[in-house]
Amino acid sequence: MKTAAIRFFLFGIILSLMAPVVRVYATDEVVIGGATSLTTIEGAESMRAAALAVEEINRKGGVNLNHRRIPMRLATIDLEDAEDNNRKTDSLRKLEQFIQVEKLHAIVVGPFRSEVLLSAMDIIARHRVPLLETIAMTPAIESMVLKDPRYRYVFRTGLNTKYLADALIHIMKYLNTRFGFTRVYLLTQDIAWARSTVAIMIKLYFDRMGWQVLGADHFAYGESDFSSSLEKARGKGAQVILPIFDMPQSGNLVQQWKEMEIPAMLCGFISPMIGPGAWQAFNGQISGTLNVVFELGNIPSDRHPPASSFYRAYSDRYGAEIEAGHGPAPSYEAVYLLKEAIESASSLDPEQLVACLEASDRKSSMGRLRFHRGHQIIFGTHPESEAVVCLMQWTRDGKRRIVYPPSIADGEIEAPFVTPPPR
Repeated sequence: MKTAAIRFFLFGIILSLMAPVVRVYATDEVVIGGATSLTTIEGAESMRAAALAVEEINRKGGVNLNHRRIPMRLATIDLEDAEDNNRKTDSLRKLEQFIQVEKLHAIVVGPFRSEVLLSAMDIIARHRVPLLETIAMTPAIESMVLKDPRYRYVFRTGLNTKYLADALIHIMKYLNTRFGFTRVYLLTQDIAWARSTVAIMIKLYFDRMGWQVLGADHFAYGESDFSSSLEKARGKGAQVILPIFDMPQSGNLVQQWKEMEIPAMLCGFISPMIGPGAWQAFNGQISGTLNVVFELGNIPSDRHPPASSFYRAYSDRYGAEIEAGHGPAPSYEAVYLLKEAIESASSLDPEQLVACLEASDRKSSMGRLRFHRGHQIIFGTHPESEAVVCLMQWTRDGKRRIVYPPSIADGEIEAPFVTPPPR
């Protein structure tokens, strides 16, 4: 009898050793880190959007982890990495300490500047904490992910410069077809993502399709007088002025363009001109400007209801509309992508989370969310099949109207001035 009991006990041990091992991270909460530059409009609103998603998830009981409902908690830190003169090492040190002190399961939003993100990837790899980046735009992270498995923990839900350049190329094609434009003057902030965007456009489109690039001026962070460049654009007969800026002082560019009555269409990205507050902030002197909204959802759309649903939820929660054209929608969706990955993996193990994030397929405020092999969300022109970049124009009565792509456009582009003939 005793011998039989011993045999049964040993048999049980053998069976337990043969069973597959499931690694479960025991926790009372899922801790998501929000780390970026909180003094910028994109960083601040992205963090609020992430917090909104966490609140919504917790109201519904939290994350379903191994048949337990676990609340999410969003811990935040200001990396102070927006200004060019900031010391990158300070931001990186803050990020590493943040990961260690908060014992993060994942990070959303991420570094503001591409220069900081590229260096931060080694920190992420060392700590094996999945990062869903939503603001920094360098395409170099995709190639790093593809070449080195150490960087597999880094994903991006926001736009990158390749997709921005592609969207702007399609917009320039539209301007060429509709208005016959072929003469462009480039004005950009002197930072990596802006330089990369225009370099791609010159190489892949302007040089190949017969456009004349009449000039390209670059401005350091904080510069606010653009009149000299605008005068040069006028003198050379520019039909399109293509600006790319995220600094707050770039709003002066629009005011000077309007006051000087430069007879060229202003079409690109000027961060302070995106949100509904710009009309009042600039005394209604911005009609005709065309601005790229990097991700649908940062602007509502009657033709894609999930975008309006998120936009309305944000406005109701914070008593203000979204002003940023880049960051909030992908930050909101990043939290939901993490929730879905955790529930699919039934674990907080980073390797399992990476595998489940790679398999993501979510219908969202931005459109359909899927990652390509380089861990970048796929962008295009149809929200049923990909995330969407859109172009909006300020109308004469102070409304923002989506004019591109056709799948969600509310109207066509209107030329604000009579364009001079080519010289």
